[in-house]
Amino acid sequence: MYLFNKSWALLVLLTIIVTFSSCSSDNVIRENIKKSIPFQPVTVFPEPPRPAGQKDALELRCAPIDTVHVGFIGLGNRGSGAISRYTHLKRAKITAICDLVPWKIDRAKKIISDAGLPEPKVYSGKDGWKKLCEDKDIDLVYIITDWSHHTPMAVYAMEHGKHAVSEVPAAVTIDECWQLVNTVEKTRKHFMQLENCVYDYFEMAEHRMAEEGVFGEVIHVEGSYIHDLRGHNFNTDEHNRGYWKMWRLEQNAKRNGNLYPTHGFGPLAHILNIHRGDRMEYVVSLSTNQFGMTEYAKAKFGEDSEYAKREYKEGDMNTSLIRTAKGKTMLIQHDVTSPRPYSRIQLVSGTKGYACKYPIQEIVLDNDYHSGHHKPVSPEKLDSLLKKYEHPIVTEIGEEAKKVGGHGGMDFIMDYRLIYCLNNGLPLDQDVYDAAEWSALAQLSETSVANHGMPVKYPDFTRGAWKKLKKVSYYHK
Repeated sequence: MYLFNKSWALLVLLTIIVTFSSCSSDNVIRENIKKSIPFQPVTVFPEPPRPAGQKDALELRCAPIDTVHVGFIGLGNRGSGAISRYTHLKRAKITAICDLVPWKIDRAKKIISDAGLPEPKVYSGKDGWKKLCEDKDIDLVYIITDWSHHTPMAVYAMEHGKHAVSEVPAAVTIDECWQLVNTVEKTRKHFMQLENCVYDYFEMAEHRMAEEGVFGEVIHVEGSYIHDLRGHNFNTDEHNRGYWKMWRLEQNAKRNGNLYPTHGFGPLAHILNIHRGDRMEYVVSLSTNQFGMTEYAKAKFGEDSEYAKREYKEGDMNTSLIRTAKGKTMLIQHDVTSPRPYSRIQLVSGTKGYACKYPIQEIVLDNDYHSGHHKPVSPEKLDSLLKKYEHPIVTEIGEEAKKVGGHGGMDFIMDYRLIYCLNNGLPLDQDVYDAAEWSALAQLSETSVANHGMPVKYPDFTRGAWKKLKKVSYYHK
């Protein structure tokens, strides 16, 4: 019996060898191997079927709104900045504001009054945000709270007939991502994540260059959020840029992964046309141990302090790698505790060229080949390329945005585009699937880290509809 089994095994092996030898190309061999050994991620988050009566919301269009009446929830540092920017938008009206902290309400009212605009309605208290969402005079609810409230508030707003936007990330769990997707598909109301970095001047030029083939086939991208937030996270002074009840420190204490992925991630996802002809298939993620937060807490509060002795789960550096359906790769990093210069990386690598924003802006093109290696284009040519490929949106509003401000102007461009699209009944530049995909990396990376870097399948929040579109479009009337 043993000899028979051994002979049979040899026969099978020879058959495989002969089959592979007779293949006409290496591609056929690779496809046979791929079919015989299917990839199975270690963790798969379920993709619930689309509820009856719903359809996808790709390039969703809604009735134009001549003047968008806006209600703001959350009037902290980001919220007060948004209020200030909206005083410059002629076709938007600050209709209502809401916060739990009286002095933040007073600050927002003063910004509005100083701009010569009418005093808004004021909502406060535990359920004040619900009353704002229920206000029939409001078209758009603008949410600038701690992360855990973004999804519940947005869902409630849409269920009460409002368009909704929130600061990033839009959701902290995969379940919340599905809540946002299903609510948009059901209510046919817009939801947008307020990812301002999509509108960075360099990143928009980079996007246009990629779209026009300057880099050839884009095969790999890298983005990050590397930003030393120790001073902010351990700031106990609510009146001096501290997070409300130190909520962000609590997130870093309880979770371990890429907790804040969207700034570096979003612009690159648009360059790769994610859910417009390509999609992310799986992610692997690793975190270092935690060192920096404990060291900082000891130095600031003392070795015997509560902050020095408590546990912080978030590793100092998280690195996540994503592979797409078309075989592209994405590297996304998160580090908010190291004394490193701020960086979103923003690296785009293609078959004919390369661009990167941090630590220095540079572009390399395939025809600039000297002495055995490629060199970045000269500063003069860099300026020329950035001017040549300046995005039409930047051409239209970029100079005014610099004057209004907000991270060099990109915040104002984001607000301008949101209101412009609502005014004209156009699809928003960022849709609910962007919000879900970019925010989902947080829990997906946490899951991979907890499983020693094993692959995790990326949910298809479009449920197959990603094949319908070919590229990202920023619409204009």
